[in-house]
Amino acid sequence: MKTLYLDIFSGISGDMFVAALIDLGVPPAVLERELDKLHLAGYHLHIGRQTKANIAGVKFDVHLHTHDSGHEHAHHAQEDEAGHATHAPGHGHDHGHDHGHAHDHGHSHAHQAHAGEPALPSHDHEHEHGHGHDHDQAHGHTPATKHAADGHTHDDSRSFAQIRELIAASALSVWVKEKALGVFQRIAVAEGRIHGQPPEEVHFHEVGAVDSIVDIVAACVGLEALGRPRVLAGPVVEGTGWIHCAHGRFPIPAPATLQILGARGIPLTQCEEPQELITPTGAALLAEFAESFGPMTGLVAERIGFGLGTRDNHTRPNVLRAILGETAGNSTSDNDWEIDTVAVLETNLDDISAEWLGFFVERALGAGALDVFHTPIQMKKNRPGVLLTVLCPQAEADRFSELILRETSAFGLRRSTAERRKLARDFAQVSTRFGEVTVKLGKLNGRVIQAAPEFEACRRIALEQGVPIREVYEAVRDAVKVG
Repeated sequence: MKTLYLDIFSGISGDMFVAALIDLGVPPAVLERELDKLHLAGYHLHIGRQTKANIAGVKFDVHLHTHDSGHEHAHHAQEDEAGHATHAPGHGHDHGHDHGHAHDHGHSHAHQAHAGEPALPSHDHEHEHGHGHDHDQAHGHTPATKHAADGHTHDDSRSFAQIRELIAASALSVWVKEKALGVFQRIAVAEGRIHGQPPEEVHFHEVGAVDSIVDIVAACVGLEALGRPRVLAGPVVEGTGWIHCAHGRFPIPAPATLQILGARGIPLTQCEEPQELITPTGAALLAEFAESFGPMTGLVAERIGFGLGTRDNHTRPNVLRAILGETAGNSTSDNDWEIDTVAVLETNLDDISAEWLGFFVERALGAGALDVFHTPIQMKKNRPGVLLTVLCPQAEADRFSELILRETSAFGLRRSTAERRKLARDFAQVSTRFGEVTVKLGKLNGRVIQAAPEFEACRRIALEQGVPIREVYEAVRDAVKVG
């Protein structure tokens, strides 16, 4: 099956991830078109081919506009090697465009050259973003205030609720919305735990800024443009030293980075590199998309992309290597279904109350389990009981095993793995006599063979128009060609 392997020997950040996807063939024009759907003002993109430690790749930057000029770049906070906050100077570059609108990016871009394609132009600028890779620095490097050309201040006041509303109201695809919000949710939960607040009440530091929203949404758009491949990653490696952030002077890893990785159960190993390698946004992207972490296994590389960071590291090139190819040996079938492997956790229970069981199901699903269910069984001494089953990613099996042992009456559980076959999934807006309805489509070999209307949309229409929900479902299925 189509697989994207992230070789994170030198860490990961949002902009490096997007750059690597561009180097794999995602056209910048696609990113710009989809980002326009957010209606964000005050930025433009710089995308070009450069080299880092003699490795040729793509550099992706989001440049913000200052309040005083429609074409100056905002100051970006950086941390020097001693851990003190400094600022990279803004430079005035007239790109010949009105930068008062988010979609006026000021450059004509071509995507990465592969097999004779034209190369991306290299846009050379004297300044660099001070932090190693990311624009956002969710752990809170003291930011300079960021102004859009319309005078709106993009500071640390954006809340998760505001970001969620912005993304949900856009015309982005359902999948991109879900994944982008999933990434932000992980950061919100991490920041909430650090500050002792519920995620909904979290006001982000710089992660709420325009450049971070662009990085995260562009990452999701890029994955969709590549066909939503299965994502695997190498072992997670972080540097050492100190960062100066809004929480004070903290050792690396940054608080949010460590919290995000720990919540997902992702192992972290520090290396001798004396600076930050993994940003909170990079950690959240790994937690949201990567199924497992380890060496490449049975991967046939078709394309290789390099996303370049800004810093010159001491012990390794500041690049993210991304390999796109086919995972060998998964199936000999000619069908184009998706294949993955999940952990199956099971335990037999005959002494748990219905209330506790219901609470556990809600808790496990809220924690990110793929599915949770219980089945009536007969146990020893003819006692009625239930078989509790939890499906989860393999990398999270230990976390959910602990949850079962802590939250149920189980003294033990069984763990196995199962290989799944899944229809390729897509979402579409279907016109019916009752109005537009979002439908999840299941495709096999290019044909739609399953269609599932979104329940909440059908429910809303049924209540608004006073019709049975069954009629709304039937209207949707009549409008979709299945088979």
